[in-house]
Amino acid sequence: MSTPYRVALTGGIGSGKSTIAEQFSSLGVPIIDSDFIAREIVKPGQPALDIIINVFGKEILTENGELDRLKLRETVFANEPARIKLEHILHPIIYEEIDKQSSEINFPYCLIVVPLLIETREWKRFNRILLVDTIEENQIKRASIRDGLPIETIENILKSQASRQERLKYVDDIIDNNVEIDKLGPIIQNLHQTYLDCSNNNINN
Repeated sequence: MSTPYRVALTGGIGSGKSTIAEQFSSLGVPIIDSDFIAREIVKPGQPALDIIINVFGKEILTENGELDRLKLRETVFANEPARIKLEHILHPIIYEEIDKQSSEINFPYCLIVVPLLIETREWKRFNRILLVDTIEENQIKRASIRDGLPIETIENILKSQASRQERLKYVDDIIDNNVEIDKLGPIIQNLHQTYLDCSNNNINN
């Protein structure tokens, strides 16, 4: 089985990546979510969790021995060296799992949600890059409602992520997510057809 055409879906925190991915999924497109992978690989008994404990201490665990994701997030986004250490632990494992899952897909293309694609400088792994773009005010509001994070933590996360200008240097397509979701249907349908065509061209070349 050949590897499908790989489209990376990226964007900052609260930009609406999950909502856009759901729209593609409704068209039958396989979705690989790196955030879901990141949660799976730090479950109790997984090697990544043991490494994180060795680096950050048992203080980042809950009483049940699970990773306290909120505490870890607040820790690393207030301390850049700590964030870099965590990324060096997780990112190689995440990309290995992405490669494994994409190799098992039987569809012309797959959408791979990678929030930190530009930050990790891994864009060459993908055939095409789709950016979900929105204003910072919307990002803060959505992340606050979704994750219940303090505004300060969200702002620290935003500071650690690539700027809009930096992302625009590497992307092929942009979805402006400052509008109502029902207005995005035709845009997503057109992109879906584009990716199907690109996949077909990729196979024939």
